[in-house]
Amino acid sequence: MTDDNRTERDGPDGSELPRPVVRHRRFNASLVWLVPALAALVGLSLVVNNWLQAGPQITISFQSAEGLDAGKTPVKYKNVVIGRVHKIRLSSDHKRVLVSVALEKNAESFATEGTRYWVVRPRIGLGGVSGIDTLLSGSFIGADTGDSSTPKDDFKGLEIPPSVNHGAPGHSYVLHTDDLGSLDIGSPIYYRRIQVGRVVSYELDKDGKGISIGIFVDGPNDKFVTASTRFWNASGVDLSLGAGGLKVNTQSLASVLAGGIAFLDPRGPHDSTPAPELTQYQLFADQATAMAPPDGEPHYFRMRFEQSVRGLAVDAPVEFLGINIGKVVSVNLDYDEKTQRFPVIVGAVAYPQRLGKAYDKLEALAKARGENPDLTQLLGRMVEHGLRAQARSGNLLTGQLYVALDFVPHTPKVDFDPNAKPLLIPTVPGSFDKLQEQMADIVDKLDKIPFDSIGKNLDQTLAGLNATLKQVNGQTLPAFNDTLKGVQKTMGTASNALSGDSPLQQNLGATLEQVQRMARSLRVLTDYLGVHPEALIRGRGPDDKPATTTPPAAAAKPPQGSQP
Repeated sequence: MTDDNRTERDGPDGSELPRPVVRHRRFNASLVWLVPALAALVGLSLVVNNWLQAGPQITISFQSAEGLDAGKTPVKYKNVVIGRVHKIRLSSDHKRVLVSVALEKNAESFATEGTRYWVVRPRIGLGGVSGIDTLLSGSFIGADTGDSSTPKDDFKGLEIPPSVNHGAPGHSYVLHTDDLGSLDIGSPIYYRRIQVGRVVSYELDKDGKGISIGIFVDGPNDKFVTASTRFWNASGVDLSLGAGGLKVNTQSLASVLAGGIAFLDPRGPHDSTPAPELTQYQLFADQATAMAPPDGEPHYFRMRFEQSVRGLAVDAPVEFLGINIGKVVSVNLDYDEKTQRFPVIVGAVAYPQRLGKAYDKLEALAKARGENPDLTQLLGRMVEHGLRAQARSGNLLTGQLYVALDFVPHTPKVDFDPNAKPLLIPTVPGSFDKLQEQMADIVDKLDKIPFDSIGKNLDQTLAGLNATLKQVNGQTLPAFNDTLKGVQKTMGTASNALSGDSPLQQNLGATLEQVQRMARSLRVLTDYLGVHPEALIRGRGPDDKPATTTPPAAAAKPPQGSQP
């Protein structure tokens, strides 16, 4: 072979050199690369497994991130972890906090509409203590799922934990009231003083004239809520002072502090059918009002008072013969140009059905006469018979007044228009007003008495009397004492003259004896003249001989020859 044809593997003599075998080196190199390959394979499997096991990603907005920590704060349902907080950031307007949560694969149902999220923290309030276990474990996000299956990944978190979890046994109802009072979310619901539910929500009505309160009654006690059930506000302490004394009524200490609602069925026959979900009721102010018979349709009327009605306020009762039939709804001041006075116009509403059977009879009589059984027509007839409105004192201590509809005897007739809208009921001054007028009349009469001249005359009279007394003490009394001494001397002389051994007394005794003898003779003469009146003419005749009397023994002796 030529030099040009030689290769690197040829020897000097042109022979081919042996090739080395390096098999062990190739085997070592494959082992070195096997470890990273296995690590990459394991990592890839973990990534794939994590991707397969990962659940949906959701975002929850809160007002504050207090107690939340990215990568640590869990999301729990019934104390079971279903996810974890992944990231926390502010919203674009900086008003809320956006919390990114990674849910687990088996928690896909929590990424649907109707799911609620809230932060569980230690909370202490009048309604109780909650989240006390988070003092050691830290805050976490609570969850409650709904019935919807529509996917959703953006939620607005609740600032207050819900009072009722989804699926809890029981029913929800709606109460309507004018004032919330001391009620709040979590306030208890009582049935016969046993807590059976709670307040879950409240909001203003669309017209702004009332409040709708959502309540939840736990099962199986929800069966006691019927179509006739009455609800009332049991907050605070109910004090009443009546003929029976002071009465205190309350549900529990919790209702005194945090408010509460109680309910019962009315007495007597009523509809006991269990109420369906979201049945609406009226929330009354107290138990007495709630358990009262239905009021029926209210009727508005007005009253015109010429005197002051200080103490008469809105919601003051309106009574008919002592029966509460309504309340005052307005008290307004008016001006009368003719009389240059300021009358008070009082508006009130009356519920005729509170009269009970009396109103039913009045309606029947009106229908029998072919008249309209409306309240205005009935009041018109009563006004003709003396029905008047009076502002009477209801409490002497507080000065509160109420309106009384009563029949006033001998009251003058007034013009009454039963077709007026609104109806105007004539009024008369109350008893207290009459008393004030009488007192004013007495004061006027007392003012007319001339006390000054009477006082001057009295002073002059007393001065004259004083002078007279001085004269009596100085002159009359000494002379009178002398006269009494002379009388005493005369009486002593008379006493001595009339004593037993005095000549006057002896002569007086003899004279009296002669008078007695003369009286006896005169009596004998009158007796004789009574028998012999002719003696006045003929004189007294001789005395008659005494009659012979038979002895009693001879008169009793029987004749001879007679048989005994």
